[in-house]
Amino acid sequence: MRPNSTSATEWRGVFLVAFTYVYFLIFAQFAFLSRLAQQGIGGAHLKAVMGAMAAGGVLLSLLAPRVRWCASPVTRLRAGFAVCGLAALATLAPLGTATAMAVALAVGAGLGLVTVTLVTHLRRWTGEHGALWKVGLGTGTGYLLCNVPQLFAASPQAQAASAVLVCGAAIWLAGGGQLRPISLPSAATPRPLAFPFVVACFAGLVWLDSAAFFIIQHTPQLKAGTWQGTAHLWANGVLHFVAALASVWLLRRRGLYAVLAAAFLVLAGACLLLLDPAHTLQASVLYPVGVSLYSVALVAYPSLLSPAATAEARGRQAGWIYAIAGWGGSALGIGMGQNLGHVPPAFLAGAGAVVLLPGAIFVIQQRTREALATLAILGLAYGVYRLQGPPRSAAPQTAVERGRQVYIAEGCISCHSQYVRPNTDDVLMWGPAESVDAVRHEQPPLIGNRRQGPDLAEVGARRSAFWLKMHFFNPAQVSGASIMPPYGFLFQDGRGQDLVAYLESLRGPGVPAHLAAETQWSPSPQAEGEASVGQGHVLCTRYCATCHDADGATRVRWKASFAHQPPDLRSGPFRLPLSVDLEQRQLRLAQVAKFGIPGTDMPGHEYLSDREIASLSLWLAQNIAQSAPSGVKRMQTGDK
Repeated sequence: MRPNSTSATEWRGVFLVAFTYVYFLIFAQFAFLSRLAQQGIGGAHLKAVMGAMAAGGVLLSLLAPRVRWCASPVTRLRAGFAVCGLAALATLAPLGTATAMAVALAVGAGLGLVTVTLVTHLRRWTGEHGALWKVGLGTGTGYLLCNVPQLFAASPQAQAASAVLVCGAAIWLAGGGQLRPISLPSAATPRPLAFPFVVACFAGLVWLDSAAFFIIQHTPQLKAGTWQGTAHLWANGVLHFVAALASVWLLRRRGLYAVLAAAFLVLAGACLLLLDPAHTLQASVLYPVGVSLYSVALVAYPSLLSPAATAEARGRQAGWIYAIAGWGGSALGIGMGQNLGHVPPAFLAGAGAVVLLPGAIFVIQQRTREALATLAILGLAYGVYRLQGPPRSAAPQTAVERGRQVYIAEGCISCHSQYVRPNTDDVLMWGPAESVDAVRHEQPPLIGNRRQGPDLAEVGARRSAFWLKMHFFNPAQVSGASIMPPYGFLFQDGRGQDLVAYLESLRGPGVPAHLAAETQWSPSPQAEGEASVGQGHVLCTRYCATCHDADGATRVRWKASFAHQPPDLRSGPFRLPLSVDLEQRQLRLAQVAKFGIPGTDMPGHEYLSDREIASLSLWLAQNIAQSAPSGVKRMQTGDK
């Protein structure tokens, strides 16, 4: 039965706000990114996709209140949710970079149209009675639903399907309703704030929220203390819900500025606590509280609290707020989290000066003596601190020790293990097994439980320092189909070199014997029988051409830095002596392709199957023999 009673109509706004948050948080920020990773879209391609989403969001946020072709708010809102739902549905199919950009553009455009239309005409769906409380309930319910463990921990496909259902429900709920005037308590906006100041405050809050979110999501120690486990998720959901209602109470009693200032202080406290993993628990309490405090205001201000007199004016204000603060602030926050790995205290001080300045002026004017006393106490405390002298510095760390801290801070354990399982195929691919006792005494142990990337227990014996550096700058370019994001920014301040030093240190005492055993390996007879020259050509294009073609991307970019230029496969010269006999040459090339060449920048491709290695070596052996007979002669003599 379609809800058409007055009471049902007035509660639609609660669910429309909640469903908008669920779509944005669960699908746009989680499921969509996970689907891109599953499709192998990363690095520069990922940035292009997310740029398309931001472009769609900014464009529709600004255009939605200005376009006259569809005056009906109901139709606009339904159209926005329809676009969002279709975009979520599209992610269930395979995506290339171009189609992913199109889908991302649709996600951003749909969200821009939905958010601006919803807040501009929110009175249509909330009615007059308790409109502000309904905004708080909608926001709190949205965050609570997002933290339900069954939804939060679901697969990206299940989350995308849930987003489709949410959009369908929102389309159904959007119909009907009458535009009614709303009478809010005069205390809600005792002194209207300047609109540019409101935008700046919201931008700073979204910036802090996004930076903290990215840092927690990509730091295992922090994530384990905040979003992992059923108890943590339910606690987060409840904190969000209670804080949303508290935000409404504060808006009604003290006005918008009190909420903005409180949200900043709480989020800034969470960001400071995140600097030390030992304070993760306290940060996990403050973070959801601060987010819900400002999230309610982000909906309530343009829809109910703004002094704008018309729907058109409210819409234009909403467009600027969501374009600048929502999309712009989010992008800046994620960039800060990705590039710095923390929120600098200096940035918090600067943002605090902007957000808290009006409150400080008011306190000084109204409470001069109290303000002077507070400043005197702070000055005295600082003087005592200075008299104690600078703190004693800890013993200097080695590059390896610093690199291990970078490894932990950047969340490398999320995708890489450091434990070769004995008596398994691990030993052939990654190196000799190490005892568990040797690993578990590390502080903290970095065994890891996921392998989206190769195991790194013996990576120092399998990859050169220069190869690791090239790989950090552009993994997809250096390693074919790698989904690892780039980490070139780490080399701007020395962290990259420290991380390379740490990885180079990862090699156990059994490596020399293991390297000797690799020379006895050969593909299985079945794999050799199934080898395909065509498949070998494809594999060579994907994994070898970047270094071994004259115009290979990696070869060209790092040409001046190679100690020895990778040989051009069609002309040589080649480093290793190889037999003229095609079968022997193919076997040696298979070993090189599988395990690389120790002591050089030539990596192995341990994760390729025997059939793939046999196909690759067959194509290489035939191609070299046919294209460069003089090169074969050079290989026999070992010339460079």
